[in-house]
Amino acid sequence: MNTIKTTVLLAGLGGLLVLVGSLFGTAGAVIGFGLALALVGGSYWFSDRLAITAAGAVPVTEAEMPDYYSIVRELTEAAGMPMPRLYVTPDAQPNAFATGRNPSHAAVAVTAGLLAILEPDELRGVLAHELSHITNRDILIGSVAAAIATGISFVANIALWGAAFGGGDDDRDANPFALLAAALLAPIAAGLLQMSLSRSREFEADRAGAQLAGSGEPLARALIKLDQAARAVPMEVQPAQASMYIVNPLTGRRIRFASLFLTHPPTEQRIDRLRQPAGARP
Repeated sequence: MNTIKTTVLLAGLGGLLVLVGSLFGTAGAVIGFGLALALVGGSYWFSDRLAITAAGAVPVTEAEMPDYYSIVRELTEAAGMPMPRLYVTPDAQPNAFATGRNPSHAAVAVTAGLLAILEPDELRGVLAHELSHITNRDILIGSVAAAIATGISFVANIALWGAAFGGGDDDRDANPFALLAAALLAPIAAGLLQMSLSRSREFEADRAGAQLAGSGEPLARALIKLDQAARAVPMEVQPAQASMYIVNPLTGRRIRFASLFLTHPPTEQRIDRLRQPAGARP
């Protein structure tokens, strides 16, 4: 199902770029098609590298962080999955994300703040959640959605610029009103896209992570700490990338159209579900 969703998203991105390009005339449609090929291919093959680079994450070795490696190795063996590449970002806000197109090409990144405030069992719960994203094969669709949201925002800026200057070289084919509408509606579409894809994935990763770790209580305690810290410690991250993280890193920031980037379910709901008896969880 996630493979089908990813294919639809990539096809939709390509169609959107060609459509917006066509508002500038025939030459714009050709340019839009070229951008579509580049963004669709890049979103699939390089989604993990883009996410790691955007986060400023650096790889760490087992000699540098033996506890980090030990927990991930134990969990991956229990899950029967390959060992992902491990990274750390310098951010003070405690957070984490997983990325990659499949379990054989996956990476997990945690922030320095996460390693500083969590107890070992809480860190284990967070890592079990991120590894569950990998085993559920939903990290690709999340990474692609982030790349698409970024692409939509880029296209919206182009459309707004085109509307301001009356279109492209062929004014007969360009419609400045259509360009303006595209520029205004594109960010809304990007936000709704990520909301629809991310919230259910977080609940499922919580459930699967609790099962992998043996209990949902450590992850529930970790989420309490992470949510509180996200409100107090700002983190520089593009809104389009926020859906990748275990808690929304923008929680404490004031941004335009903030409601469009509520890509995570309320932390209180996640904690309540984790603390329910296993047989009673939705």
